[in-house]
Amino acid sequence: MAETMRAWQAQTPGAPFVFTELPVPEPKPNQVRIKVHACGVCGGDAIARHGLMGTRLPRVPGHEIAGVVDAVGEAVTMWSAGDRVGVGWSGGVDFTCEYCRRGDFTNCVNRTIVSSSYDGGYADYLVAPQDAVARLPEELDFAEAAPLMCAGVTAFNGLRHSTAGPGDLVAINGVGGVGHLAVLYAAKMGFRTVAMNRGSAKAEMAAQLGAHEYIDTTATDAAERLRAMGGAAVIYDTTARANLQAEIFHGLRPNGQLIVVEGTDAIGVNGHDLSTWRQEIRGWYSGVARDSEDALNFAVLQNIRAVIEEHPLEDAEKAFENMNEARMRSVLVLR
Repeated sequence: MAETMRAWQAQTPGAPFVFTELPVPEPKPNQVRIKVHACGVCGGDAIARHGLMGTRLPRVPGHEIAGVVDAVGEAVTMWSAGDRVGVGWSGGVDFTCEYCRRGDFTNCVNRTIVSSSYDGGYADYLVAPQDAVARLPEELDFAEAAPLMCAGVTAFNGLRHSTAGPGDLVAINGVGGVGHLAVLYAAKMGFRTVAMNRGSAKAEMAAQLGAHEYIDTTATDAAERLRAMGGAAVIYDTTARANLQAEIFHGLRPNGQLIVVEGTDAIGVNGHDLSTWRQEIRGWYSGVARDSEDALNFAVLQNIRAVIEEHPLEDAEKAFENMNEARMRSVLVLR
């Protein structure tokens, strides 16, 4: 095989990614090397771009990875060359901290993050710890699988760990990269699914994804609409807009949950409102490799597929710059 590979790097904080040539990495003990066939383009790639969360530059971005194992390091017992696999945001744990010993691997105090702690999937190859790797079902092609490694598992995992049960009203706020997958998963999980978005442009798509109802949050009081339906058991918010999160919170029924997956501003909800109806605001963070496998397998079972645009690796910078204009998710496909 060749000694070098194509790769994009974040080299200077905030600057565009740089297309370059790097040595093909060799797996160390307990690591596998993966030939990348597809890598999703995610907002989280900005962490590498700007050198956030302790990321040391240069760094190869990309954490929605689908490919094939092509080499394994010493002591690898889970994987063999030729296995179809994926790697998501969660890049490995120590297995020894208090949280790992309790089975709460997502909160490992020494967890690593793909494309932050080590190089990611905007490249022909990457090396990852064997515990960070998920098995891909044969029924999913690589481009279909890639967005499920972050956006998909974030939606699936947050919803399945919510308090909602079959038939309960679940509202998805924001029909975008993560939100459209949340609509797909929510509908297939048996929830009465309400999609919410600014404007009416995505109403038809939401119905096609399985939403039972649609709310244009610019045309009506979304919380009032939800209360008129009986109140939401869960509102799953993907917008990162604290002012809107605070407004739609009031559309919850008693014991309801507002699940937030992103945002940097404080959400203005007072304690009286929380305590009077025993409501809660909860954060959710994607999941580990086993969670990714569950999200992938459920997608196969229920015929869930992300809505994607495919781009060649050479167009990674353009795809990242135009992420918000993409039809749901952009995926780099490596030939």
